[in-house]
Amino acid sequence: MSAKQVRIASLADLKKVKREIEAKALQQAQQAAELARARQLAASDANLFVRTAGEVKPLPEKRRAHLRKALPVPEVMQYQRDQIAVLGEAISDDFDVGTLLDTDELLSFRRPGIGPDITRKLRRGNWSIQRQIDLHGLRRDEAREHLSFFIREAYQQGIRCVRVVHGKGHGSPGKAPILKSRVHSWLMQKQEVLAFVQAKPADGGAGALLVLLMASKA
Repeated sequence: MSAKQVRIASLADLKKVKREIEAKALQQAQQAAELARARQLAASDANLFVRTAGEVKPLPEKRRAHLRKALPVPEVMQYQRDQIAVLGEAISDDFDVGTLLDTDELLSFRRPGIGPDITRKLRRGNWSIQRQIDLHGLRRDEAREHLSFFIREAYQQGIRCVRVVHGKGHGSPGKAPILKSRVHSWLMQKQEVLAFVQAKPADGGAGALLVLLMASKA
């Protein structure tokens, strides 16, 4: 019996109470149904992407892109670049070679303390040519850097005699051997160079030099 007392005096009153109970039960059933539908709808929204796109599977490992990291400059290459930069700064184009070259027609050079017999032996081929560099076609700065590095590397490897090919200047403006005089100047500024002479015709003649290097301490 509810808090509100209902007096039943007749059969009509009984039917009325019955209708009210049924109406209340129906209302509760409708509310329960609406709550169930709301829960079902929430679950349906949560799975909306899955129902639309289908089941999601991760890509196989073999199809993944593997990005390579940028490799550092190899230490050997960087060392060579540093060496070229230092050696290039160590020699100058303004060096006066005229006072240091021998007055013979071959314009040979020998460092102070080196006797004339050394240049004679160098011309005769007493030292075999172990390595050579060809500077043809290079610009002045490129030729200077290449020659500096070449001489330094040959000395460090214990090489004593090298050939430097500078050409006869036939391709230069006015047919002047510009690179030839530059090479003379650069070689005389290299402490590793003891002497040099013009090569024999078979070794390049006026277009090349035979260079004698110091003995490496290594």
